Amino acid sequence: MKIRRSCISSAAGPERIMAICCIFAVLLSSVSCQAPARKNKTKIKIGVLVYDEGDTFLKGAINEMIKSAKEKSRGKADVTITVGDASGDQNTQNDQMEDMIANGCNVLAINLVDRTDPTYIINLARKNDVPVVFFNRELVRHDLDRWNRLYYVGAPAVRSGMMQGEEIADYVKKHPEIDRNGDGSIQYVLIKGELNHQDTIIRSEKSVSTAASYGLNLDRLAEESANWSRAQAQNRMSQLINEYGDKIELVICNNDDMALGVIDDYKKRGKKTKELPAVFGVDGTAEALKCVENGELKGTVYNDAISQADKIMEFSIALAEKKDVSQVTGSNERSFYIDYQKVTRDNASSFAAKLGDQE
Repeated sequence: MKIRRSCISSAAGPERIMAICCIFAVLLSSVSCQAPARKNKTKIKIGVLVYDEGDTFLKGAINEMIKSAKEKSRGKADVTITVGDASGDQNTQNDQMEDMIANGCNVLAINLVDRTDPTYIINLARKNDVPVVFFNRELVRHDLDRWNRLYYVGAPAVRSGMMQGEEIADYVKKHPEIDRNGDGSIQYVLIKGELNHQDTIIRSEKSVSTAASYGLNLDRLAEESANWSRAQAQNRMSQLINEYGDKIELVICNNDDMALGVIDDYKKRGKKTKELPAVFGVDGTAEALKCVENGELKGTVYNDAISQADKIMEFSIALAEKKDVSQVTGSNERSFYIDYQKVTRDNASSFAAKLGDQE
């Protein structure tokens, strides 16, 4: 097996943002270096486009895709995976897709920058007859139905919000001391992801409404958007602590990176774990799981990057080999969902063991 890693930059005019694309070329083979190379092995090129490779969840998902492709193609094909980082710009992602198609990619796995604006991506894919597996950022069903070679792999957003709400309700029931002022209500702040992202909208609404459905009285002090970013969440939380201080009893975050940013600011202020409000996240990243184990983070919801990456590669390799995907997946559905799982201090170590060295 050979692994080549390099960087290229692309720009096509002053109006476009310079993009850095990290390329992972993974030539996969089960033949030892002493054995003669097999002839006529299928060559597959898969382009993976992500909105921001700095996103902790996506970084782990990319690593898992590379591992999965290696296992699925061992001894059968040479697979090259090229990863493009759009750094949050849809025009950059469009340019990267053009480059990947020009470079002979058989199939594309795309985490859209803007899930509400996939028209250029879809039209380009159809024009060049290159199938696409969208992932993590679900486009609306109408867009997915525009071509029968478009697929989606992800997790049902509504379940993450419901599970987070259930965890919050269960924790407060077991720890009534969270109500510091004893007023019978839990004063909380909500740290949201990108404002137009479906996970932000659904998680924000469902986490609160689900917790309330279990009889929990919630009193919202404030809500802020931190765009999934740990650094932005720390900044937003610093402002909220300055304004509300110890009135904050609960912090609900749409993802783990933002939850870690919240904890960062409290620790920067010298606060001990027992002095923190109850903080909850979503994703089950490696660092977040450690914080659940040590009690800094009261709970998270595991977003199974390993299973999703495996399914993305299963779809992608089958499509590249022009197989009937329904024969691979056992279903005619073009959307595939992998459910979330609740993570508490009681079971965090088992999830950490599953992630292994994904950090």
